[in-house]
Amino acid sequence: MSEAPDLSALSSPTASRRPEKSSAPLLAEGTALRKFDRSVSLLTWAYNEELLIESFLSQAVELLQRTVEDWEIILVNDGSTDRTGAIADEYAQREPRVRVLHNERNLNVGQSARRAIAGATKEYMLWQTIDWSYDISALRIYLELTKYFDVVLGVRPYPIRMLSYIPVIRSIFRVRTRSDSIFRAIISLGNYYMLRILYGPKFHDFQNVQIYPLRLAHAFRLTGSSSFLAPELLFRCYQAGMTFMEVPIPFIPRKAGQAKGAWPKAMIHSIVDILRNWFGWGYALRAEIIRDWFAGRHRRRVYRLTEVQFLDEDVICLTAPLFRLFRPSTK
Repeated sequence: MSEAPDLSALSSPTASRRPEKSSAPLLAEGTALRKFDRSVSLLTWAYNEELLIESFLSQAVELLQRTVEDWEIILVNDGSTDRTGAIADEYAQREPRVRVLHNERNLNVGQSARRAIAGATKEYMLWQTIDWSYDISALRIYLELTKYFDVVLGVRPYPIRMLSYIPVIRSIFRVRTRSDSIFRAIISLGNYYMLRILYGPKFHDFQNVQIYPLRLAHAFRLTGSSSFLAPELLFRCYQAGMTFMEVPIPFIPRKAGQAKGAWPKAMIHSIVDILRNWFGWGYALRAEIIRDWFAGRHRRRVYRLTEVQFLDEDVICLTAPLFRLFRPSTK
């Protein structure tokens, strides 16, 4: 097992810091809140995405401009063979807060994500896929929650019905909203349960948008070389005793280009990465969770909108606009 990082410098945001309250009604997009007063790095990576790269950057700049006082975008061009890198460089010349890093060859999601994290310079970081597959229009609310919890992570919302409280049934409800197709959704669901069984933490999503203090992300020696990088950082933080807030962030189907996460090579790489890390350190996390369960030690560290009885009143008021995302679709 790897040596535990020194996290003593990270003060808990749940202790005494509270956001200033606004007399105006809070909107779903957080427009009633002032711009976030701490700096933010938005990270992304792209491989042969010339059809999407400019629209992604324009959308990201517009969102950050209205949401955050001080921000940057770190984009890793992962060895693209089309015009992805050239388009990104041209955009960065017009907008200096966009920084483009180039991999000489395709290194996959994990290594590109690690490079983006290493290159980030702001206080907080989050990532978004290059096809803008997650609806983060309520980003201002998500960022405010970092004043109450160490990590804020998105989960794909599902309609609240009686059967949706049963774990496996809940997953079936989510299938249609997990990905671009049933096939990819089933792969995503299989990946989710593999991680839950092997590693243990009861998060409701592992691959959604996640928001971290940059110092926290830099405190760990991450080794994931595939899409496992996102759950690895979650698990490392869980192992270190951090607190988490799950918020609903809907999935948005891809509109152009080709999704690459379900390619056989990518899936095999991810499975190998998951098992390699489990044998390296993950089994110890799983064993610790089992020991705590048998010993009756149930420290609540993962908070959810669907479990309001455990939330601070200020958090409930702040997140009230997000509850509409759990309504059954009328389509």
